Amino acid sequence: MLMSLYNQQIEITLEATGERLDKALTDALPDLSRMQWQRLIREGRVTVDGTRAKASYRIVGGETLVANIPEVVEAEVTAENIPLDIRYEDSDLIVVNKPPGMVVHPSLGHAGGTLVNALLAHCPDLEGVGGERRPGIVHRLDKDTSGLIIAAKHDQALWYLQNQFKQRTVAKVYLALVNGSLQPPEAVIDAPIGRDPRNRQKMAVTPVGTADSRPAQTAFRALSYYADYTFVECRPRTGRKHQIRVHMAYIGYPIVGDYTYGRRKDKLGLNRQFLHAASLTFRRPSDGEEIQLSTGLPEDLTVVLAGLTAL
Repeated sequence: MLMSLYNQQIEITLEATGERLDKALTDALPDLSRMQWQRLIREGRVTVDGTRAKASYRIVGGETLVANIPEVVEAEVTAENIPLDIRYEDSDLIVVNKPPGMVVHPSLGHAGGTLVNALLAHCPDLEGVGGERRPGIVHRLDKDTSGLIIAAKHDQALWYLQNQFKQRTVAKVYLALVNGSLQPPEAVIDAPIGRDPRNRQKMAVTPVGTADSRPAQTAFRALSYYADYTFVECRPRTGRKHQIRVHMAYIGYPIVGDYTYGRRKDKLGLNRQFLHAASLTFRRPSDGEEIQLSTGLPEDLTVVLAGLTAL
């Protein structure tokens, strides 16, 4: 979230004819979520032609909107004694097998119970490494994606590890279950990703040359076929937000349980996407030695696979 949006008055002309006010605001100013805009509207901080409006207000076109966005006071990130499944640790870094449902760093609506809160209790010196809100975090992992994630214990290690991700020398392997019988069974998806112009809270495959469109490549390989589903190994070569989820949906095989980019309902009943960060290979900051770590599927995903009919 860009903090520069806060503590100011914003005036814009609405042109999204027929659109709901809260959605139009989210599309125009995506640094705030739709939920945040709905709260500001309820608080009377948003007016249309000088009058308070509801989130459901339908835009006619040409109205003047004024939003008074309050200053955000950053809360201190505190240590919390949350159990961690540590898969590797030395004086430079720690690798954790993150459970599904755990947010990586504090944000609006997730002030506590995050991976960062847990790491600060385990590694007090982590505070301030690379930033106050996400200390030590080297790379991203979605809330509902389980698996391996790296945190650095000091700035030099953070730089060393992040540089490996930027240079694309870190090997990442994800396991996913997708809808349909994946064809071809092995290929590389090469399609740029950027903000979805229809919904700025989502990502999408976007045309080359679009303002925030960036190259993205994901290699995939079918591991097992089931009736109506395929168990897949995905190796992202770049690190775009939601990359695997967007790419698999783009080629017509959305990830099971991904209600953002895939099917809105799934008969398997998962309450999160079937996506697991199963393996990481990187070089250790202390001596450059290659470290390879892996972790099996968590129980909720194992149960789903066990209930499928293999072909």
